[in-house]
Amino acid sequence: MLTRIDHVGIAVVSLAEAIPRYEEAFGLKVVHQEDNDRQGVREAMLLVHSGEVGNSYVQLLEPLREDSPVGKFLAKRGPGIHHIAYGVADIDSALAALTTTGFDLVNKTPVHGTAGSRIAFVHPKGLGGVLTELVEAAEGH
Repeated sequence: MLTRIDHVGIAVVSLAEAIPRYEEAFGLKVVHQEDNDRQGVREAMLLVHSGEVGNSYVQLLEPLREDSPVGKFLAKRGPGIHHIAYGVADIDSALAALTTTGFDLVNKTPVHGTAGSRIAFVHPKGLGGVLTELVEAAEGH
């Protein structure tokens, strides 16, 4: 089912402050930025590795609103790792398999993700407290 680690999502207070730290510390470069109003975040994808089955990223997430999931996360826990995301070839069949085996899904159907991808989150209670995202990349990505 899983094809790769797609990204690690990190909640930050400010992209303007966080991006230079990651560029300086690890030599990473921003390859995509966008606002996702539905999820209430401004995000930056920094490329870690480009591979045969897809790319791996660090995703920096700045809340657009205090009441967004990332805004609430920052208020409760402060900056840090928010979630891990795995690539899948077919998100619909992955969600069906997880539902069949009894996992609770935050998203029962895929929603819009970064750069036109389709994503869904698996509830952390079923995976040792780790919020887990599945990512089906958009065609050509």
